[in-house]
Amino acid sequence: MLTDGFGRRHTYLRIAVTDRCNLRCVYCMPAVDFRWRPRPEILSLEEIVRIAGLMVGLGIEKVRLTGGEPTVRDNIEWLVAKLARLPGLKTLGMTTNGARLREKAHALRAAGLQALNVSLDTLRPNRFIEITKRDRLADVLAGIDTAIDAGFRPLKINVVVLKGVNDDELCDFAQLARAKPVNVRFIEFMPFTGNGWQRERVVPWSTAKSIIEEHHALTPRANGSSDVARDFDLPDAAGWISFISPLTAQFCGGCNRVRLTADGAIKSCLLRGAEVSLRDALRAGAGEDTLAELVRSALAGKDFAHPPECDLAEVENRCMTAIGG
Repeated sequence: MLTDGFGRRHTYLRIAVTDRCNLRCVYCMPAVDFRWRPRPEILSLEEIVRIAGLMVGLGIEKVRLTGGEPTVRDNIEWLVAKLARLPGLKTLGMTTNGARLREKAHALRAAGLQALNVSLDTLRPNRFIEITKRDRLADVLAGIDTAIDAGFRPLKINVVVLKGVNDDELCDFAQLARAKPVNVRFIEFMPFTGNGWQRERVVPWSTAKSIIEEHHALTPRANGSSDVARDFDLPDAAGWISFISPLTAQFCGGCNRVRLTADGAIKSCLLRGAEVSLRDALRAGAGEDTLAELVRSALAGKDFAHPPECDLAEVENRCMTAIGG
């Protein structure tokens, strides 16, 4: 089992398959001084499969593919098919910006993808351009419908809430959850290198909930909340909404996640800079036992919690697109 120094068992692996993206969201990618990793530095698909297989053998039960944007990686369907067949893996998911889902959703489903999250921070075309620097909202909305048609139900939609940017759309997203079989998840704005984080731009989950409750009655879901989200039903809704609070009500005590960056580093905490490279050992010919010990060493150094909110902006870390979320 992959257990850290606090007895937390890690069963969830998030794999960044690329640091590249077809959008340029302001809170994810620095506006200046950012470069893509050269292709030789990025794990090959075969290397990803090998590391994922090792991790599943060590107790990982759920894998989520992230980026950058995972659907821009060549042969992503091949990778999904290989991972979906790993003995012992229970759930295979993906987080995407949705811009290519209209062309990819059915093929990904057929390859074995089971769960899908779409990152979408506004439903307004002009604002979408402001946030992402691209005019792709129509593609994303069409992709969401295609994904639902392909069988991704409930489809999760991740909304990073930024004060003065999109906090006036909370009820619009709640209405989306009423109309479609989606789980809209409102996420607090987190600090990463180069993303202009300021405490004043954070909308606490409790504030977001109060704003929605002015227009919609919210009832805690009967099956309770998930590992990181507080889940609420809306009246006569096809879907539901959730709130994720990594800053104002952190959930580090139950953390079961470990991350693999696109260039092959293990990160035991999203909001800390510590990393252990598996790529270098793998390419030097390391065997399974050596790689497993590197993974365990990364978890052995994991802190109980990320730094307090007032200190997070000072942590030396990668930008979001280089970590993979």
